[in-house]
Amino acid sequence: MAAYNPGMRAISRAAFAAVLTLATLAGACQSRATSPSPPAPAAPDVWAVVDGREIRQDEVEKAYRRTIQTGASMSDEEATAAKLNLLDQLISQDLMLAKANELQIVVTESEIDAALNEEKQNIPDEAFNQELAARNLTAVDLRDALRRDLVVQKVIAHEVSSKITVTDQDISGFFQANKAQFNLSEDAFHLAQIVVTSARDTALNNRTGDDATTPEAATAKVQMLMDRLQTGAPFNELALDYSEDPQSAPQGGDIGLVPLSALRQAPAPLRDAVLKLQPGNLTVVSMEGGHTIVALVAKQTAGQRDLSMPEVRDNIATMLRARREQLLQTAYLEMIRNEATVVNHAVRRLVESEGKLPPALPLAPPK
Repeated sequence: MAAYNPGMRAISRAAFAAVLTLATLAGACQSRATSPSPPAPAAPDVWAVVDGREIRQDEVEKAYRRTIQTGASMSDEEATAAKLNLLDQLISQDLMLAKANELQIVVTESEIDAALNEEKQNIPDEAFNQELAARNLTAVDLRDALRRDLVVQKVIAHEVSSKITVTDQDISGFFQANKAQFNLSEDAFHLAQIVVTSARDTALNNRTGDDATTPEAATAKVQMLMDRLQTGAPFNELALDYSEDPQSAPQGGDIGLVPLSALRQAPAPLRDAVLKLQPGNLTVVSMEGGHTIVALVAKQTAGQRDLSMPEVRDNIATMLRARREQLLQTAYLEMIRNEATVVNHAVRRLVESEGKLPPALPLAPPK
């Protein structure tokens, strides 16, 4: 069984809400709404313009080739949706990079080297370079993408995470308001999971859009995840990025406390695997062509728990911090986007073509 490395911080890199355009009011004696001016013409390979900065098709395609699962089979419509989602993320990323320039936030080469080593997951250089070539990417492309990711993380840490505090009063208040939740009538198991299925998931809700669609792809994906867990990758970050369970993936795979009576109703392979686990360990359970990496975070005995127990206080503090960070992060990203001038040419062209997939939006997945 592998060791479980619990990571509690979950930074969402999913798409953000679109900016609304408001009509202006004009006239001294009579107000009237005026239509917004049409966007200035742009070259076919310009997919969006953010405060005058262009985001080109090649940037979106590189992001797509970096994130799509190798060998995945996608329809034109699915590929289009994935690329438009990535374009939206690149728009938000561009705004964050501009904010980083204002704050004089930089990333060092050594930080990029460390991120690259994590990305490689101890894969030999030759095999890693072959994977890059299969995705039509270069080492320079990857380092540039990692640099941008790290800069965004630093902006979030500076503008959001550093401003969140959880006081003893907050913890006590939550405990008193939810005291019944801390009184266990029976033994319970705090579980987390990463689910990988072998069929296409229409309700996929992970950060990368990664979806195994065949038994072979599912097996390879689980092996990749286990390799990364063995080398210390945080469980919750992998769940956020790769789990195919729409409910638990956004929670970093955390499914909370499962009472013993409920666990006994679970499928036998899953039930037996959990009962054999020790807190802090994980294992893979394979059933019906799919796989679940299940981690036993902790085991709680029946009875009333209180704030004198470190795990109770720590869990409440972690939960409150995560809630506030997610809320503040969403608000911050929406704020800087509302203050920007964003023109998404790609979606406008798609709408104007009535979904006929204009030539300016090549949709075939990379070969």
